[in-house]
Amino acid sequence: MKRSGKSQQKIEDPFVVHIDDLTHAGRGVAHRDGKAIFVDGGLPGEEVECVYTVCRSRLDEAQVTRVLESSPERVEPRCRHFAICGGCSLQHLASEAQLVLKQGWLLSSLLHIGKVQPEQVLPPMTGPLWAYRRRARLGVKWVAKKGRVLVGFRERSGAFIADLQRCEVLDERVGGLLEELARLIETLSIRDRLPQIEVAGGDERMSLNLRVLTPPNDADLAALRAFGQRHELVLYLQPGGPDSVQLLGADPEAPLASAEQSGLSYRLPAFDLELEFQPWHFIQINAVINRQLVERVCDFLQIGPEDRVLDLFCGLGNFTLALARRARQVVGVEGDASLVDWAGRNAARNGIGNAVFHAADLTGNLDGEPWLQGGYDRVLLDPPRSGALEMMPRIAALGARRLVYVSCHPATLARDVGELVHRFGYRLESAGVMDMFPHTAHVESMAVLRGPA
Repeated sequence: MKRSGKSQQKIEDPFVVHIDDLTHAGRGVAHRDGKAIFVDGGLPGEEVECVYTVCRSRLDEAQVTRVLESSPERVEPRCRHFAICGGCSLQHLASEAQLVLKQGWLLSSLLHIGKVQPEQVLPPMTGPLWAYRRRARLGVKWVAKKGRVLVGFRERSGAFIADLQRCEVLDERVGGLLEELARLIETLSIRDRLPQIEVAGGDERMSLNLRVLTPPNDADLAALRAFGQRHELVLYLQPGGPDSVQLLGADPEAPLASAEQSGLSYRLPAFDLELEFQPWHFIQINAVINRQLVERVCDFLQIGPEDRVLDLFCGLGNFTLALARRARQVVGVEGDASLVDWAGRNAARNGIGNAVFHAADLTGNLDGEPWLQGGYDRVLLDPPRSGALEMMPRIAALGARRLVYVSCHPATLARDVGELVHRFGYRLESAGVMDMFPHTAHVESMAVLRGPA
């Protein structure tokens, strides 16, 4: 524990505080001796007993040891590892209350950062609460003192790997196998040279991409192959960067193959689409919410058969190809050239000829880019957490009548929407949240804007 001027007695003694609020990371906020305290495990309105975990000059941190007066929205966490694992932070809060909280964060960000308010607040988009997560990065650690391998997320209060038997939010095809996966890795000659596993799942197949610092031997390959076959998992080995990923095949005589043979894919049934991807590609974590989101985006853009649509940060074409089913033409732009290549492949696989893709750094100088010519009727953007502030003047210059902004960070969404409204005359018609990440503090949101008349 870090200490800053408090006596040993004061630091180690339990104390009682009232929880006033929650941080955007899902930690309770209390005050004591004129200082703010972030309290793990506390909910607004509760009286809790806790102990200090970190003491600083301006801000302390603490952990709840006992709830004295419970919030009516407190529930029993489903996961036995919730108090330790950093993968979730809100399992102790009822799911309905989680959505109210996230909606409040979005609206507060719009008001205080963007200085805007939506004309309509959209009802939250909801889906499965458990076993929803089809992408994850798991840490792996051989602990010599315990004679064991740990596989899981980082601990909530440190850099250590949490000792997990299972994960309730991971797709069950992997979430229920963590203990068995750890025991498998213990048998490998490279058990201390395998620091990370990337999980990626399609509708039919689930994959594990093992980051290996030393090549596995023949016995290792056989054990991994048997595990994958037993649980119907697609396994990969990654000794270096993404270009080094190889598929662990079923044939012992030819154990490694091109990663492009994976066959990972997901469907968007409402648009008769199937998108293929590679294990290192970005796809939305929650398949059910993603299907709803694509449908809602298309509806809010109000696309007609003569419309030309621009999809910025288009990735694999998740939105682009669905939009192309309704529009005259859709232009997708993405900074990752490999994703642009796969978006084009997905268009061809689905028989779509009215979608065009370009690779471009959307945070850099775009002067002379051909795709900025000709005007657009509709614009969609789904940027990373940093937002797309640099694009706002260019988007405004396109003259699109409708715009939908999908965001994984309410603060940058609010900043960019405020720019469109106050500087360029857009109207914020509606905004709302999607429950893409239940039981975590991550907020996925959407804003719908109308261009100036």
